[in-house]
Amino acid sequence: MIEKLAACCTALGTDAYLVGGFVRDWLLSARPGQDIDIAVSGDFEAIAREIAREFGGTVVPLGPAHGVVRVAGQRDDDAWPWNIDVEGISGTIEEDLSRRDFSVNAMAIPLADWPSMKSVIDPLGGRADLATKTIRALGPKVFQDDPGRLMRAIRLAGQLRFRVEPGTSKRIAADSRLLADVSPERVREEFLKILSLDGAKGQLEVLDHFNLFDQVVPELQSAKGVDQPNMHYWDVWGHTMHAVEAAELITKGHQNSPIYSCVPWTQDSEAHFSQHATDGHTRGTVLKLAALFHDVAKPQTKTQDETGRTRFFGHSEQGAEIATERLTQLRVSAKGIEMVAKMVEHHLRPAGMKDGDEWPTNRAIHRYFRDVGDVAIDTLYLSLADYLAAKGPELVHEEWLNHARMIGHILHVGTSEPVSPTSTRVITGHDLLTHFKIQPGPEIGAVLERVEEARAAGEIETKEQALEMAANALRYLAEQLATESSNGGLPSEGPH
Repeated sequence: MIEKLAACCTALGTDAYLVGGFVRDWLLSARPGQDIDIAVSGDFEAIAREIAREFGGTVVPLGPAHGVVRVAGQRDDDAWPWNIDVEGISGTIEEDLSRRDFSVNAMAIPLADWPSMKSVIDPLGGRADLATKTIRALGPKVFQDDPGRLMRAIRLAGQLRFRVEPGTSKRIAADSRLLADVSPERVREEFLKILSLDGAKGQLEVLDHFNLFDQVVPELQSAKGVDQPNMHYWDVWGHTMHAVEAAELITKGHQNSPIYSCVPWTQDSEAHFSQHATDGHTRGTVLKLAALFHDVAKPQTKTQDETGRTRFFGHSEQGAEIATERLTQLRVSAKGIEMVAKMVEHHLRPAGMKDGDEWPTNRAIHRYFRDVGDVAIDTLYLSLADYLAAKGPELVHEEWLNHARMIGHILHVGTSEPVSPTSTRVITGHDLLTHFKIQPGPEIGAVLERVEEARAAGEIETKEQALEMAANALRYLAEQLATESSNGGLPSEGPH
């Protein structure tokens, strides 16, 4: 593909260089990455259009002000997607590299010379910093020129597992306030990339150290120092950070670990959390995002009753509202916001479905999957992460095993027919209208819901049994209506 790209640029009479992240990642791993970054002399937009024509791709402007155009496409043989980012050179290639962000991104290779490592153009010591695993900013104004680089520095360090050079750290701390000038879309992009990384908890703490985190999710600053009941090892802030960590670890499989081998995990689980969810990220990343917000409303809902017991009434519901507002400001997609808000709202529900020592009934599980919908499975795993983050080093293995088994039971029953809310109903509204010769009304939905709950609980299986139950339910509703009419419209005192 690069050879074809080189031939195309040669035919156009332009000087072309592989640059940036492509060169960095290639030098680190001795193999090319999936996306290609090139810098060209001349009219870069016209060159991008010609590349798109040659490769059968689509031109996607990324930011003309920054001189970048993307050519996106897909190979026919294996449906492998690719991106070629084309940027213009202002002056010589060395001058262009000197205006970049970090030394490890300031290297180039003449397109026609690749893959010769002898042809690497490295005027600013990028290869030496690769060898010492160091992120080093180029110049004292690198963050002032582009404050978006503040987040990128932390993300790159986490992604590559590099250290941030001390002078660069000082510049990040000094210029951190400039993040307020960065567009919400760009902040969201970098923040979600950080969350998607292994070891996301550590990177969030680095963001907090540099006063960047409070500009992304300011609502969580009040969680610091908020004590919790004895069942929690950490304060709300510490619990939140460890919940993000646990959400990451429980979606990595059993890991030959006595803790994580308790987590229900199959190939279906792995496929579920690998699905694309929103803004170019998977359900696994969205789970960590929900873990970040799941207790965000605890500080303002904290109360103590007359016995001195600490409570957080309504923190799930208020937390869902806060998450919705914050993620809207970060320009997260509507789907992503809905997923996170619903997980936050229902994160206590799996553990609350138990009746004493008894596991949840099939009827309760059916209601849970019906209400939580698309993120019912994800919320079960959030419950697991929440449990681990609450107990911390005081985790009692037997109690954890019982909790994980209970969650596994909910998962098994809820995703098996006929309990799954996505399964075909045993009877429909049309069946009720035709069989009982009644008119449409609100009682139809109520009866169907009772029938589905009964089926979920294993009380009925056939259509005949469903119709018999529907007849009893309709008779009961009619009696209730008659009683209310005789009482002047007041509801009866009977069972509901």
